Amino acid sequence: MEKRFVIALFIILLGCAKQSQQQQVSVNPEAELIDAWIIAARDSVNLSMVERKNLLQRAKDKALALADDSLGIEKLSKVSLAYKKISDSLEFRRTNQQVIELAEESGMHRVLGNSHWDMAYLFSSNGVLDSAFYHYQKALKSFEQLPSDSTSNSNKGRMHYLMGRIQDSYKDFLGAEISITSALRIFENLKDSERVYNCYNMLGIVASGMDDSDKALEFFEKAGAYIDGVDESEKAKFIQQNQYNIAHELLQKGDFLAAEKVFDQLLQNKTIKEENTELYSLALTSQGFSIFRADHNIERAKKLIRRAIGINDSTGNPYDQPRAKQYYAELLAEQGDTATALQYAKESRVLAQETYNNERLSEVLRLLTRLDGENAMAYSNAYYDLNETIQEEERTKRDKFARIRLETDQVIQENQVLSREKQIWIGTILGLILFGMAVIIILSLYINNNKLKYKQRQQESNHEIYNLMLSQQGKFEEGRQLEQKRISEELHDGILGEMLGIRLILGGLNERDDDASVEQRAGLIERLQEVEEEIRTISHELNHASYEKFHNFIVSLEDLIKGIEKSSGIVCSFTNDNKVSWDNLLGDIKINAYRIVQESLKNCVKHAQCNHIDIAFGMSGEKLKLTITDDGIGFDTNKGKRGIGLRNIISRVKKVKGTFAIDSIKGKGTTISVTIPGKYIGLENTLNDITQKQVLNA
Repeated sequence: MEKRFVIALFIILLGCAKQSQQQQVSVNPEAELIDAWIIAARDSVNLSMVERKNLLQRAKDKALALADDSLGIEKLSKVSLAYKKISDSLEFRRTNQQVIELAEESGMHRVLGNSHWDMAYLFSSNGVLDSAFYHYQKALKSFEQLPSDSTSNSNKGRMHYLMGRIQDSYKDFLGAEISITSALRIFENLKDSERVYNCYNMLGIVASGMDDSDKALEFFEKAGAYIDGVDESEKAKFIQQNQYNIAHELLQKGDFLAAEKVFDQLLQNKTIKEENTELYSLALTSQGFSIFRADHNIERAKKLIRRAIGINDSTGNPYDQPRAKQYYAELLAEQGDTATALQYAKESRVLAQETYNNERLSEVLRLLTRLDGENAMAYSNAYYDLNETIQEEERTKRDKFARIRLETDQVIQENQVLSREKQIWIGTILGLILFGMAVIIILSLYINNNKLKYKQRQQESNHEIYNLMLSQQGKFEEGRQLEQKRISEELHDGILGEMLGIRLILGGLNERDDDASVEQRAGLIERLQEVEEEIRTISHELNHASYEKFHNFIVSLEDLIKGIEKSSGIVCSFTNDNKVSWDNLLGDIKINAYRIVQESLKNCVKHAQCNHIDIAFGMSGEKLKLTITDDGIGFDTNKGKRGIGLRNIISRVKKVKGTFAIDSIKGKGTTISVTIPGKYIGLENTLNDITQKQVLNA
């Protein structure tokens, strides 16, 4: 194996040398060796994975040694990409972060933008879309610092486009429209027909998400006008995609006859079945449903949808199957075959859950509520809970996207202001240097005599200000919790009770069609409108009741701990388990864990009289374990009342269904231990949404 490795490396080096001679360009021998190692590690299939990683480590060490100049940073960037090519995501992230730090110090905006882009792609592939959005935003700001040319402008447009797709996946339609429109202007100036098509197509998808079918159809038509400008080998794919999107939007709009005609035109294409089986299956399902709605030809519609179900089974495609089986269940229900319809609807529900297709799952639950009267209440509750979960997750992501944009724009604006101020200050300082030197000499004796008193007063003032800040923060937290409790009681005791009564009555009226029942239903609808107004009134009172979100949980904890350490003078150490996907924790767990650490550190500063605090956060079995240990004076846990800070910690532990323990010995310090169930947010469905929605919008 070693001999084979040496031969392979010799051949690569020889090839590089010949190429260098042909081009007659002087090459840095160190850089040439790095390139050879990277190529061997990335492309040599005869080497084991261990050998390839060893080569990349040698290339990385050599590049770091050259990192003082731009060449070394560029080589390190290539090493980072090679790690991604061999699927070593851990080393890719480490090396990529080193490239980002070095590129920022050296002002290499092109390398910096590409590194953020690579990191965003990794997060997007793994379903961590908020982090992907953050790095796309960083990449965009880096590309904006480059001279304006076709390459840098194209990169800026692509970043806008990719951010818009992520925003659309979380129903941040306004943000998505702004991002995609920015990309469209750039690609129109570059006359890039394919990407102009993609932008108009995406704007149509966004408009469809906002239930504006007329606007969506307008955008899809504009997208179709640019198909002639795309590469000839890709033209058929774009035509099929555009036809499907138009037909599907007509179906969504309720224009079933027009949708049937466009679907029929698409299915007449003889190549679609072999070249794009997934789109063919979707078109069959949609065509069948359009025929059912337009002509009420149930048998023909069933035949088309059965064919689509068979194709999905044969190709092992579980993502389109829930939709086909749901439509088939509706056809069977229309024919009165409720038992078989219920079977297909249940299969559709299971497949939607397995593929994390929440939109389809919501539709199937509504269908099951109609088909299965005995379990209608359970399906109705499941539908309500699912919608609440989806809305909360989408709201969380929209807030995070807005915060990322705001923070990045603020940094850019501050840098611009600082740049202008720097020029002014240079001239001013030069004029004041002589005057300043004279003043310093005159005041030096006075400063030396009063230095000690000044420092003492400053320390006392700082200590007093810090205590006031802690006190004010505690009062704010207590007031916020009381307000949340009040609003929770209003929602629970008033609105939820009212809605439960209405829901139970409506459940009993589902089987009755007499005039009295119709009149009673109308009265209940008016009561629901009154409940809606009451909810709106309460929501207007929630100015600051939403939880703070973090785009990076561990970084937020580190910033908190560093701030406490800096302001209090207490040495703090923080350790965490790198194997835990911290950003995927549920929002409630992250915010409550953050507040527990914050409250514990505040108690240490105020009461413990300690010199050192250890904070550790990691996994213990299948649970998260948080410990905060200080070397302070300790206290007797069996005596005295628990303060509001400790009660707040206990309350937050209960909110996340965790356990709490405190161990303290006088003179030997205190240890707080919190164990929390390790719950994660399931984001697999968002990947499917992004990859399919561009083509399918189903």
